[in-house]
Amino acid sequence: MALGRSMLTVGGFTGISRILGFVRDILIAAVIGAGPVADAFFVAFKLPNLFRRIFAEGAFNAAFVPIFSRKLEQDGEDEAQTFARQVFATLAVVLVVLSILAMAFMPWVTLVLAPGFLLEEGASASYAELGDLIVRHLSDPTGVSEKFDLAVSLGVITFPYLFFMSLVALLSGVLNALRRFAAAAAAPVVLNLCFIVALAGVMPFFEDKGLVMSWTVVVAGVAQLALLVVACHRAKFLVLPSRPSFSKDMRTLLKRMGPGVLSAGAMQINVQIGTLIASLQASAVSYLYYADRVYQLPLGLIGVAFGIVLLPELSRRLAASDETGANTTLNRGIEMAMALTLPATAALIAMPWAIVVVLFEHGQFSREASDATAAALMAYSAGLPAFVLMKLLQPAFFARHDTVTPFRMALLSIVLNIVLSFILFQKLGHIGIALATTVSSWVNVLALYIVLRNRGHYRVDARLIWRLPKIIAASLVMASALWAGKRWLLPFLNGPLLEKALALAVLVAGGLVIYGLLATLIGAVQLRDLKGLLRRS
Repeated sequence: MALGRSMLTVGGFTGISRILGFVRDILIAAVIGAGPVADAFFVAFKLPNLFRRIFAEGAFNAAFVPIFSRKLEQDGEDEAQTFARQVFATLAVVLVVLSILAMAFMPWVTLVLAPGFLLEEGASASYAELGDLIVRHLSDPTGVSEKFDLAVSLGVITFPYLFFMSLVALLSGVLNALRRFAAAAAAPVVLNLCFIVALAGVMPFFEDKGLVMSWTVVVAGVAQLALLVVACHRAKFLVLPSRPSFSKDMRTLLKRMGPGVLSAGAMQINVQIGTLIASLQASAVSYLYYADRVYQLPLGLIGVAFGIVLLPELSRRLAASDETGANTTLNRGIEMAMALTLPATAALIAMPWAIVVVLFEHGQFSREASDATAAALMAYSAGLPAFVLMKLLQPAFFARHDTVTPFRMALLSIVLNIVLSFILFQKLGHIGIALATTVSSWVNVLALYIVLRNRGHYRVDARLIWRLPKIIAASLVMASALWAGKRWLLPFLNGPLLEKALALAVLVAGGLVIYGLLATLIGAVQLRDLKGLLRRS
């Protein structure tokens, strides 16, 4: 399958999922807003979702796909299938044990994830005062705040989602290595559909909104796993569980997954650190969540989609000793990704408030929440190109069976993020957390690029050098036009919902037209190249 067509397949389904995700988050914002119930649910969902992203888009995928691809190329489907079944069985046993332990110790897990929830709603404390409160809680766990208790209860319900989604990650890796990208890319659509049905059809009949949303997470996990099992069956590649086995390939997989947890999941770990610190500020967890959901749309459409497709493509080219083809593939992937990411970044920085107001300011979501979320979105958006580039550069290491080097770079990023988050949170509140994530991600990308270049594993070619400045120029012109248009349409953005939506639609459509025409005119993007890429195998 052509690289470009594969990216369109993954990106298309990811786009559908993210659009449905917006519908989901609009409903969540309208139903529970940015208060204590929202904070508790987002933290309860954060831990299994963190593991989902690290496994599905990170450590497991990075370690499993190159080994599985090599077996397909060199040993045939039977050996590859045997390996996949061994991994399935071993992973299932580990996940059952992990889930039981996490659910049993959820109060301590919640204390690590959101220590600020020990504070009463609206209260604040210094780091020293919070430390004293944690010590008192460990000696006497009674009398904690309602939000902390709620987060613990919801966390017990949502954690089994990790079990289902890790197995989904395994089956997705199998299908991606077989170059069958559609089902794995469509799996997140199921999650969002389950939420939409629950919020619109089930929620009105229950008072405990957090409980409904938490059980929806579990139901969605079961449904996603069922979808992938059916897809593997249709591909005539049944991954049925066998006896757990620690074969040589299994030990290699586990060895590579260790450093891969940090290297591929650095951004997610940084976000989790931000959540921990944000729990010290009332509603900050919610502000960061809603801002994260907005910039995750282009990140999912571009970064995640390109990264998923690049890893098996690079693995196969390198297995065939085609270094030149691997370098060209990575250059074209970066070129295509930046042609889409940079205008999206410019748009998010130019009009974050307009986007947040239209998407979320309904029901329980106030103007104050819109302002706070928009500020966080602008800070996150400055790091969007780095988030995407990370997804593209890391596969160049993983395809060479190197998870240690990205691990070291990720460790640097995480340490920097922790330091910056603590410092900037004192000055800027939740906005400082978003900025810390952005800065540390850019440092990670720079380190990855320098190592790849110094090792001779990546060379920026003349075409990318020629086109990247043109992409940047077209994006800046578009951003200027959007900023001016936002000021002109401000009365409509402060009006009724229909006027807001129409005003945002005009801005988005206008930005697309301006960027598209200018990028084509100055040669930043050429249609014949895109058509040729889609035909190239």
